[in-house]
Amino acid sequence: MQVCRGRRGREGFAAVARVVVVGAGMAGLATAARLATLGHRVTVCEAAGTVGGKVASYSRDGVTFDTGPSLLTLPAVYRDLFIKTGDPVDSVLEIVPGDPSFRYHFDDGTVLDVPNGSRTGIRAAHDDAFGAGAGADWDGLIDRAHRIWTATRTSFLEAPLGGPAELARLARRTGDLRAVAPLTTLRRLGRRHLRDPRARMVLDRYATYTGSDPRRAPAALAVIPYVEQTFGTWYVRGGLRRLALAVHDRALERGATVRTGSAVVEVLVEGGRAAGVRLASGERLPADVVVSAGDASRLYGELLRHPDLERVLRRDRRRLDRAEPSLSAFVLLLALRGRTPGLTHHTVLFPRDYDAEFDAVFGATPRPVPDPTVYVSAPDDPALRPDDDHEAWFVLVNAPRHGPVDWRAPGRAESYADRVLDLLAARGLDVRDRLLWRETRTPADLEHDTGSPGGAIYGSSSNGSRAAFLRPANRSPLSGLFLVGGSAHPGGGLPLVGMSAAIVADLIGPA
Repeated sequence: MQVCRGRRGREGFAAVARVVVVGAGMAGLATAARLATLGHRVTVCEAAGTVGGKVASYSRDGVTFDTGPSLLTLPAVYRDLFIKTGDPVDSVLEIVPGDPSFRYHFDDGTVLDVPNGSRTGIRAAHDDAFGAGAGADWDGLIDRAHRIWTATRTSFLEAPLGGPAELARLARRTGDLRAVAPLTTLRRLGRRHLRDPRARMVLDRYATYTGSDPRRAPAALAVIPYVEQTFGTWYVRGGLRRLALAVHDRALERGATVRTGSAVVEVLVEGGRAAGVRLASGERLPADVVVSAGDASRLYGELLRHPDLERVLRRDRRRLDRAEPSLSAFVLLLALRGRTPGLTHHTVLFPRDYDAEFDAVFGATPRPVPDPTVYVSAPDDPALRPDDDHEAWFVLVNAPRHGPVDWRAPGRAESYADRVLDLLAARGLDVRDRLLWRETRTPADLEHDTGSPGGAIYGSSSNGSRAAFLRPANRSPLSGLFLVGGSAHPGGGLPLVGMSAAIVADLIGPA
């Protein structure tokens, strides 16, 4: 797979450009590595004391947890990054397939094990779990998702966003338009293809990969299970955090400078274009190009203060105002004694009423979900535990953002943590008597640690048929200013932020 087949050098720099990247999350680091390889002088400014953004980890008493992504899909994005910047990724990381990809538990006792990267196996698994014909139904859905992928991959996901005009161009390709069905929701697509309500729950879950509600998110999100099942699900030995550190190391190797503890408080503007940044310390870093790898709402709301920018940025600011932020998450890090027989890397425990979860998170009165889906990531990786008699569980439930819900209210986090442990027990995974210790991470913690407003995991959600066009384009209306990361095109998650870095490097071009 080739990533980002754009044209090079459209910004037209005749010489080495001074580039400041704001934020050392995955998108910022990947952009820095690519631009440094292209010959530019790159400085990355990160407010936190470490790099990686949401691709973080936590260690205590010899137990280590990934606190961000727990799997890697579409690894070609990062294979492309490493090949384009030096030695291949396999020279620095061990990336291994996970099998099964997921184990799903349903309220009626049904269990679905989804094998990794085998359509025949996946079809048989659906038949075994849900009855004859369910596998063919799922196959039909994936065939439709393949058509969506084909229609959108090179013209949308791997290319700069052209705004709503892109939809007009798509409309002229009637076959592609029928495949994408921009006015159809993911929920409606599931009802069209999947007769079993449990299979529809599995499809609905993929809306949460973009922090969205399947009842409002577009059918195009069906490309996520297609990509997952076609290109496989993967894990980095030692944890996904190692991927972030490897990209950081590659950026340094190619000549980029990464400055942690260097919060950017303003993007400087001179002569109608971005001219550098001002740090919280008062230091000014001049630049020919500024790449914002943080949240777009903060960029447009706080960092761009020049009085002449209102007219230039009006359209993007209005789009951001209309965009709905993604959901957040409540996380438990559980250090456990003993081993769980038959435990898989990824386990999903569905509630009886999935819609009640989305009502609680996205409704008019957001609240912690009383009976949420519970996700358990428990990699069998000796590097993450002190010995073979321990387990490290990352447990996540979808949650409304901090702000609509006050996650700092006294006792709220601990009482909800108790609730999640009780739910695990009720659904067959009782670890309360094996618990050595636990740590909680609320949406308020995520906001504090990453700067993401309210702790929104994926920037903006995909709720609504025009959601993709409400994300800011990678090239901003201000000359010399570019955007990467989850709140910009093409969206959140490891594959898409890696694609955004490739797009921006392609727009800026070689020195």
